[in-house]
Amino acid sequence: MNSTFRQNVRRLAQRQPIKLLVLLASSWLLLSCSQQQDVVTLRMGHSLDQEHVVHKAMVKMAERLAFYSNGSMQIRIYSGGQLGSERELVELLQIGSLAMTKVSASPLEGFVPQMKVFSLPYVFRDSAHLWTVLDGEIGQQLLDAMSPVRLKGLGYYDAGSRSFYTTQKEIHTPADLKGLKFRVPNSQTSVEMVQALGGAATPVDWGELYTALQQGVVDGAENNPPSFYLSRHYELSKYYILDEHSSVPDVILMSQHIWDHLTSEQQGWVQLAMHDSIVYQKALWQQASDDALEKVKAHGVQVIYPDKTPFVKAVQPLHDQLKGTALGDLLQKIKEMPVATVNGGAHE
Repeated sequence: MNSTFRQNVRRLAQRQPIKLLVLLASSWLLLSCSQQQDVVTLRMGHSLDQEHVVHKAMVKMAERLAFYSNGSMQIRIYSGGQLGSERELVELLQIGSLAMTKVSASPLEGFVPQMKVFSLPYVFRDSAHLWTVLDGEIGQQLLDAMSPVRLKGLGYYDAGSRSFYTTQKEIHTPADLKGLKFRVPNSQTSVEMVQALGGAATPVDWGELYTALQQGVVDGAENNPPSFYLSRHYELSKYYILDEHSSVPDVILMSQHIWDHLTSEQQGWVQLAMHDSIVYQKALWQQASDDALEKVKAHGVQVIYPDKTPFVKAVQPLHDQLKGTALGDLLQKIKEMPVATVNGGAHE
């Protein structure tokens, strides 16, 4: 048994032993009922609001899986952190007590070091460049690399570009970040990025961030426009700075244990449904991002469009220090990659 896997089981059992036992029992009962009725039910948990495009894409995935399997498979979705924090959901996948979840790519660098490339600032030239990487060999290799830690990478959702927002102070240049505490995901690379720009990085769980902003534990955070809006962080943070420093995709994960217990035909249906949900989610994303910016402006948020040049220069040392390393080689490969024309459509 993988040492990381054992540690995660122990940690979850120590933090929330009752929740762990209930979920293990419910998973066994659900599997038993599903076998009796010849229906496989996959439970999927996440921490986002049901209005978020990611949740809507998951609903689409459930619909398409039911279609492809002729009703013999279904996905039951638990939103809003009902089953735990993002970290806890990943741990539940590892022990086979939950089938699927969504996680930002940044925290996954603790499992797959090369995932750090997504947390590095200003790696991708634009959205087309990003999706050329995700849809190609590099993207698949990163998904496959999670298998040793009992996780199956199914695919990527668009999470746009991440930008800073603050509660008290406008940001126009990196110098304006000095002395401010910013929430970052549980990612060492994200910590180093904020430090390179002059701020102080503080890892805080997404579900606890509203309170952290409210109580002044942090002075700001960074995320994409839809997440900024749907989290209602605009109620506390009146400055949104579109520096677009990183493009960190969301990753749809499945428990490797549960994946391995599906037939090859069932696995194929899951992958087809995943593909369709990606196409659907990407189509929703841009509109959701534009709408979110308009809505936060209507709530009194000042949206700032800074010159990105000094931000790019400030973080260049993070790129330079990777030269000669495996991650540096990956970074260079991505930078040199020509942009392919991406075409996609739902299967019928």
